[in-house]
Amino acid sequence: MSSDAIHIAGVDKIYPGANPVTALQGIDLAIADGEFAALLGPSGCGKSTLLNLLAGFEATTAGDLKVYGQAVSKPGPDRAVVFQEAALFPWLNVWENVVFGPKVQGLSADKYEAKARETLKLMGLEKFHEHLPVQLSGGMRQRVGIARVLVMEPKLLLMDEPFGALDAQTRLTMQELLLDVWQALKKTVVFVTHDIDEAILLADTIYVMSARPGRIATRIPVELPRPRNLDTLTDEHFNEMKKRIMHEMRGH
Repeated sequence: MSSDAIHIAGVDKIYPGANPVTALQGIDLAIADGEFAALLGPSGCGKSTLLNLLAGFEATTAGDLKVYGQAVSKPGPDRAVVFQEAALFPWLNVWENVVFGPKVQGLSADKYEAKARETLKLMGLEKFHEHLPVQLSGGMRQRVGIARVLVMEPKLLLMDEPFGALDAQTRLTMQELLLDVWQALKKTVVFVTHDIDEAILLADTIYVMSARPGRIATRIPVELPRPRNLDTLTDEHFNEMKKRIMHEMRGH
């Protein structure tokens, strides 16, 4: 974590119109290479808007936003996005969905097959490679969605409430899996959530956002040892941190 992966200074995002909407105001943010950062805040506070700016889906209104030293003006292969819905191709099986990106890029099979097999194993999907999405649970489909972006080897993983549509038990399982994946790959991650437990369990740093217009209200380092697992959720220090964040969010 020696250099910044993300540098944001004075970023505003205003949606124009008869009644302009200021979604983000004065965002300052620095995220280190290999850091797992969580954006935490209520619905409508601009978390997803900030993620869209990082992805290059939208442009800033003002300010400076760079990823690995480069100004972001459009989507790029260095940044991968995981949404709440995996949006798999229903007519392709798991293997075909995972290798779709490299194939579209024109890579030969010898360039991506080993990486795809390794990624399927990492995501616990090696026995499901011939299954169609309709044959999979919601959690398994989300595993495929994550595998599909990991096989492209992005530098930055942007995750927009990826477990928000899952039931409680599956969500816990996916959180634990993501901890293992991050521990193995050490990708830079920006993870959007409104769930305090999820943010503490996963992140190195939590950025609490205020209600609209979205600002970074507080930066909170998560000083819990890694590797973590679901037992962390009942740790004394975890509960102390949760109480602190709840007070922070109530104040904003």
